[in-house]
Amino acid sequence: MKTNLTLSLSSFSRPVYAGWARRMGSFLLAAAVLAGASSCDDDDSTPDTGIHPAGPPPIWGPTIKPEMQTVIEKLDSLSKGVALYTLTPQQARLAPSATDAAMAVMRDYNIPAPVPQVDTTGQRIPVSGGSIRVRLYRPKNATGTLPAIVYYHGGGWVIANLNTYDPSARALAEQTGAVVVSVAYRQGPEFKFPTAHNDSFAAYRWVRDNATTLNVNAQRIAVAGESAGGNLAAAVCLMARDASVPLPVHQLLVYPIARYDMNTPSYALYADAKPLSKPLMQWFFRYYLNAAADGTSPLISLVNAPNLVGLPPATVINAEIDPLQSEGQEYASKLKAAGVAVTAKVYEGVTHEFFGMATVVPEAKAAQALAATELKKSLQ
Repeated sequence: MKTNLTLSLSSFSRPVYAGWARRMGSFLLAAAVLAGASSCDDDDSTPDTGIHPAGPPPIWGPTIKPEMQTVIEKLDSLSKGVALYTLTPQQARLAPSATDAAMAVMRDYNIPAPVPQVDTTGQRIPVSGGSIRVRLYRPKNATGTLPAIVYYHGGGWVIANLNTYDPSARALAEQTGAVVVSVAYRQGPEFKFPTAHNDSFAAYRWVRDNATTLNVNAQRIAVAGESAGGNLAAAVCLMARDASVPLPVHQLLVYPIARYDMNTPSYALYADAKPLSKPLMQWFFRYYLNAAADGTSPLISLVNAPNLVGLPPATVINAEIDPLQSEGQEYASKLKAAGVAVTAKVYEGVTHEFFGMATVVPEAKAAQALAATELKKSLQ
């Protein structure tokens, strides 16, 4: 993989806290080493968007881009500094999200919402022990049979919902011309592992089995997801292969959870990052897994899956300032070593959850374009 990680102290011209500059040198060296396996070749000459944070870069993310930092500052303001991992799952589900923060930044800067290019409908589908909701995004004025993408939202298998990740699902439908089926799988702690994984596989099979009714091509179905949803998308590919179910034609994995063990370089470097931190990941595991032993399952620790041969082409997108960066890159490398076609990229200066923020964060717009380009290659 090609590496082009340009980090310079001269690029940080905003005011800094006392002592911040002294720490920067060692932090940047560690970040450069960590990103050495990435395929980052972003251009640092991104035009000024006019979005600027109020304060200096945070200690946990000195390389953060101004637009991303502005969103994080807004999230801190909306949440009044209350960390999700100090709440119950029920309370956390009501707390402000990164999506809420991005929308607030749009209002602050008078950025108009994009004109909708898709029609949405919702319905319930059967799964073992009950039913779950799905939301279908169909490109406006589309005719004929279209390809499909089964999309799984993030939230650590515990929080968030279809609305939280609506911008991502909507963008994928608009930019690929495919029908996106966004899945509201059941969550912990009410429904522990492997419920979310089984629901996700059931939803994939439901789309295949109902392709004619949905007016989609059963031979052109991809899977996609972010964070816990990226884990679910990857797991569905493993489950389909092992069950001799026709595989998705592509897997889009955006900062996927890929291991239970947190002893990685990015966990060490970004343990206190926002919006995802090491304590929050521990909180997610506590509420979704039945016991620590579940973490050894290859459906959770994807990097420990014994066999990755025969899986569909993958696009793996990671954020630089993210505890999950190392495991996302590791899984991409293991897929490639198993003969899977892989496109992998780490976006500099952004955090977990950036992907759906294309109206505010330039790197999100670029990541969505990359995802759409790679998906269309497989969906054609």
